[in-house]
Amino acid sequence: MTVLKTSLRNFFAHKGRMALSAIAVLLSVAFVCGTLVFTDTTNATFDKLFAATAPDVSVAPKNALKGGETQKTKTPPTLPASQIKQLKKIKGVKSATGETSSSSVTVVDKDDDNVGPTSGAPTIVSNWDEDELRAVELTSGHSPRGPTELMIDADTADRKKLKIGDELRVIAIPGDFRAKIVGIATFQVTNPGSTIVWLDDATAQQRVLGVPNGYTSFALTAQPGVSNDELKKNVIAELGTGFKVQTKAETTEENREDLGEFLDVMKYAMLGFAGIAVLVGIFLIVNTFSMLVAQRTREIGLMRAIGASRKQINRSVLIEALLLGVVGSVLGVLGGIGVAVGLMKLMGSAGLQLDTDELTVKTATPVVGLVIGIVVTVIAAYIPARRAGKISPMAALREAGTPADARSGRIRGAIGLLLTAGGAAALVMAAGADKAADGSMFLGLGVLLSLVGFIVIGPLLAGFLVRVVSAVVLRAFGPVGRMAERNALRNPRRTGATGSALMIGLALVACLSVVGSSMVASASDELDKSVGADFIIQPAHEGATITPKIEKAVHRVRGLDHVSDSKEIPDARITTADGKTVTQELSAADPTYAEDLRTPVVEGKLVDAYDRDAISVPESFAKDHKVKKGDTLTVAFKGGKTAKLTVTVITSEDTAFDQGAFYLNISTLERYVPAKLIPTDVMILAAAKDGQEDAAYQALKDVLRKDPQIKVRNQADYKKLMEDQIGQLLNMVYGLLALAIIVAVLGVVNTLALSVVERTREIGLMRAIGLSRRQLRRMIRLESVVIALFGALLGLGLGLAWGATAQKLLALEGLKVLEIPWPTIGKVFLGSAVVGLIAALAPAFRAGRMNVLKAIATD
Repeated sequence: MTVLKTSLRNFFAHKGRMALSAIAVLLSVAFVCGTLVFTDTTNATFDKLFAATAPDVSVAPKNALKGGETQKTKTPPTLPASQIKQLKKIKGVKSATGETSSSSVTVVDKDDDNVGPTSGAPTIVSNWDEDELRAVELTSGHSPRGPTELMIDADTADRKKLKIGDELRVIAIPGDFRAKIVGIATFQVTNPGSTIVWLDDATAQQRVLGVPNGYTSFALTAQPGVSNDELKKNVIAELGTGFKVQTKAETTEENREDLGEFLDVMKYAMLGFAGIAVLVGIFLIVNTFSMLVAQRTREIGLMRAIGASRKQINRSVLIEALLLGVVGSVLGVLGGIGVAVGLMKLMGSAGLQLDTDELTVKTATPVVGLVIGIVVTVIAAYIPARRAGKISPMAALREAGTPADARSGRIRGAIGLLLTAGGAAALVMAAGADKAADGSMFLGLGVLLSLVGFIVIGPLLAGFLVRVVSAVVLRAFGPVGRMAERNALRNPRRTGATGSALMIGLALVACLSVVGSSMVASASDELDKSVGADFIIQPAHEGATITPKIEKAVHRVRGLDHVSDSKEIPDARITTADGKTVTQELSAADPTYAEDLRTPVVEGKLVDAYDRDAISVPESFAKDHKVKKGDTLTVAFKGGKTAKLTVTVITSEDTAFDQGAFYLNISTLERYVPAKLIPTDVMILAAAKDGQEDAAYQALKDVLRKDPQIKVRNQADYKKLMEDQIGQLLNMVYGLLALAIIVAVLGVVNTLALSVVERTREIGLMRAIGLSRRQLRRMIRLESVVIALFGALLGLGLGLAWGATAQKLLALEGLKVLEIPWPTIGKVFLGSAVVGLIAALAPAFRAGRMNVLKAIATD
């Protein structure tokens, strides 16, 4: 009980000194809980939507597209409308309706602007029937009754300021058509951002699917007393196994799995960054308790002198850590809800709309937050607590502060050097690996060992690097600069821990900057070497499709020397001479594609891949299956015939574009696959006639102006696109790393603030012998800058090594250029100095306001 009272008294007596540690715990726990709340809310929202829209039992073609899957062929898998009569007669069926749905559409307004999302959720066009009332309510106008009428969801109407009577244009694979809005439907559950357009049955079938009297699925409602599983058995018994038959639960689960893959990646990525913040917070907590223990050396010595045991002292410090962890974690759990709301707003701008009224906080979320915050805090305080327990009663006769253990410092240095050497060796092995998979393992090991090694060896490096930085930065400030240097060197362990916290975030920033810059430079270099086409025409976003109408329009553009269509053929089964069969995606294109994309070859000429009944294979496939030029492969096309194709080319995989592709001529594909199953283009490459590049580019833009879902780019534009995409990804990662850097900055503030308290008497004496307030504040600011630059040197050096090694692995995938972004590295280094200045503002201000006499009288 005495230990608990002592801990409580110390905790509340020094609550100001622990405030920044509590904030670090709060931020880390808030990010963890916010991520969990956000993903749980997203899952709950989609679960409600899937449950509301799924029928009791659905019947679809065996090869039906999954939810959100883009239609690749000119006509999707469908079932005949006549089959509905058979379904209605099945035992247990109350009602059966046909459903027509496609997400391979674009809907534009009168200004040819896309009314649907261009990222995140899809645009879906479907037929209207009474089953739609499971999820939506007709709140304005009426349902569509003919080919010139459509209905739209209320969320899209509000977002795009659409109203009844407005005309929209639907761009589908069979062609474009116009229709006026005659009704608006409101979702009864949250719509996570999709744009939904409803048409009447005939229009949806003919104009969207291109299949008159065809449905993509049938929705069955069970009679009262008949379970969904029982109805499914009855359906299979009647129809056989040639259909995809699912219950409501199975449909919901399939949709949840498709969504879950994306959400899991996002969830664990965000938790990974939260983990980095937790790791950085550990340094802050260790420093806090180490300094508090050092400041209370005499107090602890007196407690030992009057009978307190080592275990009691140890327990007293750990109870303080427990209290700190509880306070920070409880506030962090509450803050996590705010973080979740912020993430929902952020994702809303990216097209994923979530309602804060459906915020989902599971019981496990606060439990996880509390456990992480408390356990991490107690573990971080364990070493300072042990150190406190070793203080002898004789320490009551000495000044505050415990001398550093030289022996433990030497052991720590040796371990740190060993870990760093191991990390360096692993990075060298990763850089020399022949396979990316093997190199990735060594890279991960190297990153881990070198990071831990630098953390352990931090105090040893502090002694050297702080002197180097001081020689460059502080010498101009005379005696004040020298005192700032000595203060930073006074406790290398403390300086090393503070700098290491900043090092972690900056190392990742530097590493990713090198990787990102190298990817852009490599892709740009590869584009110059491999791409002979002047123009690249592609879908602008997921779900968009290059329709046959667009293909024809591009081919008719004047000023073009040639146009190359490129199609992807999924699930082709290739049987080699050794009898082995593998499933591969093939790439069918026009012969001029060999000029537009100059894929390097090992044997043969690339253009020969487009001969009649010819095919190319990549080098790795040829080695694995002992395939040689001139061999014959048996290729079974999905939905088509089986062909005997001759291997005329073996391509190299030493490229960043179309790596590992199997090429064949579109005319070869057309001989073995029915026209309705021929895929639409995934990309069109075009080359201009000499001297007509600008005119042809403008002509292509004019032709595609009314199709916002398709973008045409020249090589300069395409390079800019790659740079922007990688830049956006890096900016998102930097934003997530900002939390760890903020916690590290709090660590610098905390170290300086506690250091000022620890040196109160010293500061008073310096002021008494003539040091001005201005000089004192400058000294503290300079000390902070030196510590921040020390951390920056460690982090940037480590990050550059990681990034350079990662680029060596990227080189195995065709990205061969190493690009060090020196301007970015320089900005980060200078930014660290600014961070140091900002971190020192409050401690320096407090030190300057100290009463000289009271400071000298401090015990």
